[in-house]
Amino acid sequence: MKTASRIHARRVIPFIRTTYLFCFLAIAGLASRCFALEPSEVFLIANKNMPESLAVAEHYQQKRAIPKENRIVLDLPKTEDINRADYNSKLVAPLREALKDRKDKIKCLLCIYGVPLRVGGDAPSDAEKTQLEKVEAERKTSQEKMKPLEARIKELEVKVKADPKSEEAKDLEQARDEQKKLASALKFLENRQRWLSHAESHAALDNELMLLWWDKYELRRFQLNLLHFQVPESKRKEKPPVLMTARLDGPTPEVAKRLVDDAIEVEKTGLKGIAYVDARDIRFDPKSDDGYGYGGYDESMREMAALLKDQGKMEVTLDNKPAVFAPNSCPECALYCGWYSHGNFVDSCGFVKGAVAWHLASSEAVSLRRKDLKLWCRNILEKGAAATLGPVAEPYTIGFPKPAEFFGFLVTGEYTLVECYCRTLVLTSWMCTLIGDPLYNPYKATPKLKSEQVVPSPKGGKFAMPVK
Repeated sequence: MKTASRIHARRVIPFIRTTYLFCFLAIAGLASRCFALEPSEVFLIANKNMPESLAVAEHYQQKRAIPKENRIVLDLPKTEDINRADYNSKLVAPLREALKDRKDKIKCLLCIYGVPLRVGGDAPSDAEKTQLEKVEAERKTSQEKMKPLEARIKELEVKVKADPKSEEAKDLEQARDEQKKLASALKFLENRQRWLSHAESHAALDNELMLLWWDKYELRRFQLNLLHFQVPESKRKEKPPVLMTARLDGPTPEVAKRLVDDAIEVEKTGLKGIAYVDARDIRFDPKSDDGYGYGGYDESMREMAALLKDQGKMEVTLDNKPAVFAPNSCPECALYCGWYSHGNFVDSCGFVKGAVAWHLASSEAVSLRRKDLKLWCRNILEKGAAATLGPVAEPYTIGFPKPAEFFGFLVTGEYTLVECYCRTLVLTSWMCTLIGDPLYNPYKATPKLKSEQVVPSPKGGKFAMPVK
């Protein structure tokens, strides 16, 4: 498990897989509605090897009037993980075949309970394996050179400290220069090693499925989500279609079914309750933070609270202190967003029916079934919320939607749950998964904002979006 400091340890821009940056100011026109999701446009993926999967699929189709032909049943493993080869042969290939004649009718793929949660990494080719052996040998040689050099530097530092004008001062300067060059070479070799080994080519399965119609795209790290509301339509037209995805899942099939039942019930009168926002008082400095670091996301939480309270006229509780909300301190919770209690769920919220809640931390969707882990996604669902989201592995902060954007669009009542998620998710082929009924629209009957009131967050950020 990785610490909080790792979540944005690497600068996001420039990306490893980005060839250039397309920078633009987001204007109200870009926030115009791009989707109009209907039940007929939602296609279900179920696992034929789990009766529970078929039962949850049947339940959803009945409740949401999803056409029978929209259910695709595949031969998948029962585990939460699937390797990359099986993902390609047992899921992508048959799914493409089943949907090839209905490509223009599909907007959303819904993974049903029993469909694996995470797809494994891509394997290096034989040529890359040969190169890896060479790089590893070079790295070990460089490391061996570094040890005596570091010892030499320590020895010289002692002598120079005793006599700054000694002849060893020049030797120390030269040794430090050599150390810097060697460290730079080691860094290059380590990066090369990661690239050749296809590090970080694993992903949340449904996040990978957003690119179902893409061929031979780079799997190492991520791709820009072209459904994001800041991406111009002209950029979307340059690539194959990107699909919205979600999963109807949870600790048990009963929980998965409840997510649907609660959503449908709440939609009739609108979601009611309090919005709780748990920021950490981290200063946002646009000069050093492009908006995707700690400060950017913390500021977005404060902007979320202000937007919902001041313009949405909603009841909002903002905690802007480092500690998370205390247990049982958030009654009648309808909306929740907070951080950072990594892999350590705190039972602070009493969720009302239909609540939408998520916690920003590194690996809160590693499993939805394991009871021995105190993960936020599983526990949020088990405690009664209707929807959540989280990463299946280290996502870095940019792996999450911006809170002010996601919840801002949600309370407009103009978009379904999956539309809000896909409008604000920055990356595809990456780590985040949305769990809930994609058609859920908790504020359709009681809208709080207009979509044009939702602006890029944090205000003052650079909004540099990577476009390959």
